[in-house]
Amino acid sequence: MTISLENVSKRFNREWIFRNVNFKVDENTSTAIIGPNGSGKSTLLQIIAGNLLATDGKINYQSNGVVIPDDEIYKHISMTAPYLDIIEDFTLEEFLSFHFKFKNLNSGTFLEDLPKKMQLEHAVKKEIKNFSTGMRQRVKLGISFFCDSPVILLDEPATNLDKNGYDWYHQQIDQIQKEKIIFVSSNSIEEYSFCNNQLNILDYK
Repeated sequence: MTISLENVSKRFNREWIFRNVNFKVDENTSTAIIGPNGSGKSTLLQIIAGNLLATDGKINYQSNGVVIPDDEIYKHISMTAPYLDIIEDFTLEEFLSFHFKFKNLNSGTFLEDLPKKMQLEHAVKKEIKNFSTGMRQRVKLGISFFCDSPVILLDEPATNLDKNGYDWYHQQIDQIQKEKIIFVSSNSIEEYSFCNNQLNILDYK
C-alpha cells in the first residue's frame, strides 16, 4: 500500500494550521509526526484517517497500484487516539467480540487470545468502565495492533501507560512494524523512537 500527501493544507477560520504538506510512504514504513503541542499533529493524522477534510490538497491511497476510493479508506485503517472512545458498558469480552464483527483480525490471531495478548486476561468479564486508564489504553491500542489493517495511526499512543505498558507497546510495535504503515503523532521520542521517517509540522507553517 502507498499513501501520498499532495499539497495538503488545513485552515480553521482564518488561521492556516499547516500548508502544502507533501509526503509519501510505502509499505513497512513508520513515520513520526512531530511538533509542539497545538501545532497540528493530531489534525494531520485525522486528515490521513479521513476523519477530517483538508482545506486544500489531496491524499491518494493505493493498494497494488489501484487507487482506493475515499469511501473505502476506513477499511484499511486502524486508529488509536485519546479522543476516540470505546464502549465502556461492555465487558472486555463483549467489546472485543463486538468490535471484530466489523474488523478482521491479523492472520493467525484468534479472538479468544486477545485478552492475554493485551495482558488483560484477568479482566475478561470486567466492564471497561471499571478499568484503569492504563488498561483502557491497552484496549485501544490492542484493537489497532491486532487488526488486519495495513495502516495504523497512533496519536499519543503511550498516554496513561506505566513502564510495563511502555514495554508492552514496544513489543507489539516490534512485531508489526515490518508489515504495516504506521504513523505516530507525538512530541515524546519514547513513543516514536522506532520510526524511520519524521514529518515535522513546523516545516509546513
